[in-house]
Amino acid sequence: MRIRREGVIFRTYRHIQRYRQILGVLFRHGFGDLINRLELGHSVDLGVRTMSGKSLRMDRKGRAERLRMVMEELGPTFTKMGQILSTRPDLVPADLVAELSKLQDEVPPFPFGDVREIVQAELGMPLDAVFECMEEAPFAAASIGQVHRARLPAGREVAVKIQRPGIRETVEVDLEILRDLAGLAERRIPELKLYRPVRIVDEFARIIKREMDYTVEAGNMERFARQFQDNHRVRVPAVHRAFSTERVLTMEFVSGIKISEILKLDQAGLDRKAIAERGADLVLEQVFKHGFFHADPHPGNIVVLPENIVCYLDFGMMGYVDRRSREDFADLVYGYVQKSEEKTVAALLKIVETEQEPDLGELERDIRDFMEIHLYRPLKEIRLAGLLQDFMGILSKHRLILPENMYLMIKTLSQMESLGMMMDPDFDMTEKAAPFIRRIKAERYRPGRIISGLVDSGEEWLDHVRSVPAEVRAVLSQVRLGKAQIGFEHRGLESLIFEMDRSSNRIAFALIISSLIIGSSLIIATDIGPYLFGFPIIGLAGFTVAGIFGIWLVIAIFRSGKL
Repeated sequence: MRIRREGVIFRTYRHIQRYRQILGVLFRHGFGDLINRLELGHSVDLGVRTMSGKSLRMDRKGRAERLRMVMEELGPTFTKMGQILSTRPDLVPADLVAELSKLQDEVPPFPFGDVREIVQAELGMPLDAVFECMEEAPFAAASIGQVHRARLPAGREVAVKIQRPGIRETVEVDLEILRDLAGLAERRIPELKLYRPVRIVDEFARIIKREMDYTVEAGNMERFARQFQDNHRVRVPAVHRAFSTERVLTMEFVSGIKISEILKLDQAGLDRKAIAERGADLVLEQVFKHGFFHADPHPGNIVVLPENIVCYLDFGMMGYVDRRSREDFADLVYGYVQKSEEKTVAALLKIVETEQEPDLGELERDIRDFMEIHLYRPLKEIRLAGLLQDFMGILSKHRLILPENMYLMIKTLSQMESLGMMMDPDFDMTEKAAPFIRRIKAERYRPGRIISGLVDSGEEWLDHVRSVPAEVRAVLSQVRLGKAQIGFEHRGLESLIFEMDRSSNRIAFALIISSLIIGSSLIIATDIGPYLFGFPIIGLAGFTVAGIFGIWLVIAIFRSGKL
């Protein structure tokens, strides 16, 4: 069997086997047409059919559902990618978003013997020397790792997250194959190029690589804890750095009630309305004050402690929003509240990424329709989830893409709204967010901020001025060595050049005709033979050619409409 090389892939036998497996699963779930359009069918057809048999007929299942089944079968990398794509309606079609949201990150736990080996290899000590005891059965297992409850020699209860054995190698191979397939899709399937599959794979690669480095998560927890060190309404598990590495993360064990377990919250005498308000305030402070926020606040990652204290868990996915992005988002909200589609579109275009300029008139019309649907109603009836869904539809229509962290910010606010309404049916996220938006708008015009901005701009200009002499010397050096080349490109001059070429061609034609007439006249005047009808043949031939050229030139001038 011969497999076509399309990049840096297939460097080992393992790559080949995994590539065959992926194509086999695609074929079996009815994606044979995709394999053929990628021009991989003739290269791997024998192997695919050997592994998979005939492609299953799934007429009753839609393409999105079959793709979800493919991702489930192909394992952790593809499951994780599907889960991430299910949160990005600006990148993938709505029907696929709905289907991928059904993906579950539930996998069988790996044996405790592997846990022992990994801890010993990472920490350089036997498991029994690190922990006084550890429960062999994990209380949580996912595609990347699993969590065991343990106790340190000092008696502290801890939760130990251990990375699944071989997961890094598996993810690395899968990412290479995904990049290869994404590149093929962009080159060979025009309709998929619109979704920029290579960009999607690259973005996913950044996310999953961050999640697989537990030192990054440990740093996230410590930074998050520092942000709220004076806030007693929030709790962050402490990290035990001495017992943490890239593949092992040891943190304080916190026992609480999941924020979604309403009955247990009520039985414990906790105030659900206060929990909703605290949760919203915490998220809004993370986003609009610190610009560093927990980007996956689903019910499984938040527990409630006595006295309505909110505790965050799992800091693998965090978002970062700089000051300018927060201000641009505030401008977007302000334009929306002011019912100005022009201001809203102007703010939106500062936030999104696009490869081509959108139709501003059509975009403003869509924003106007969006406002009419959502804005002209009581505040309590406005829901961020509905706003987000319709807003993403507009972005998708105009091929506008939100930067990853900006989307994470909006998604986080939407998730917090859903949790707040779960706690308190009268919860109003829009009302809670309004003071933070106003504060950002006011902060921009604070005298100290204006002066600071002017100073920063001045320093930047001074840096540019200082660098000019060095840049000039570098250019002159390149010129002196003959390495510098200057190229000119004209734009918008094509029509002028064409007209000049046509005019010069006509003048040249006219000169040729005049020369033929003068030369033929001289030949006839000299009476040089041979003769036809008593006239020199050469002279008659010259007049004939001159006449044909002259008629041709006159016709061309009349056709152009320019005499």
